[in-house]
Amino acid sequence: MQIIKIDNLKSEVDGSAILKGIDLTINKGEIHVIMGPNGAGKSTLANVLMGHPSHEVTEGKVTFMGKDLLDMKVDERAKAGLFLSFQYPQEVPGVTVENFLRTAKKEVSGIMPMMTQFNKDVKKQMSDLDMEEKYLSRYLNQGFSGGEKKKNEILQMAVLNPKLAILDETDSGLDVDAIRVVYETVQKLANENNAILVITHYNKILNYIKPDVVHVLVDGKIVKSGDLSLAEEIEQKGYESFKNALDDASLSA
Repeated sequence: MQIIKIDNLKSEVDGSAILKGIDLTINKGEIHVIMGPNGAGKSTLANVLMGHPSHEVTEGKVTFMGKDLLDMKVDERAKAGLFLSFQYPQEVPGVTVENFLRTAKKEVSGIMPMMTQFNKDVKKQMSDLDMEEKYLSRYLNQGFSGGEKKKNEILQMAVLNPKLAILDETDSGLDVDAIRVVYETVQKLANENNAILVITHYNKILNYIKPDVVHVLVDGKIVKSGDLSLAEEIEQKGYESFKNALDDASLSA
């Protein structure tokens, strides 16, 4: 069953075209990885799917769980099961991690979780992420290191149990140990009823997460898709050959 289907998605920011025709289908139980050079449009894709107001969709269609995603407000997308782990998580003074998680769970599920069971489940998930329980009483991301912020994003993913989790360069700013912990946890959270889209330019995460499909995004388009061997090709040759292929295709057109 399809979780999300993207057809010819195009977008712009302040009149400049960023996405130039994205086609992508992700089914239940699948992990997809999008790789590409800086400025290719990877984070833009994540922001467009989540409904960032600065990104204007100019063409295309996105169907999420059988519904028109582009017609939904941001909160409706979240309640429908779409989750975005930010590349640069924001600090929220005055709101503790515990209160944020319980409130977010209530908004998504429609039911306020029972405190005792909720705390038990959250502490188990924190243990998997090598997070100390004291973070529950701290304000969301305030004073957190880069690694702590990213682990907190995955903790939110674990609590909310989304249908589709989009991880936007969650590895950015993490040391090797934190990358291992984060992506091993993400792999554990993958199941037959959800899907995960990982956006990265760091091949080493593939030591800890095993994607079903790897995509290469260059200049606003997915120019090639394949299995794990495609990531190995990128590591050996870089993105230049993919850029050249895109240029050749443009000239032919």
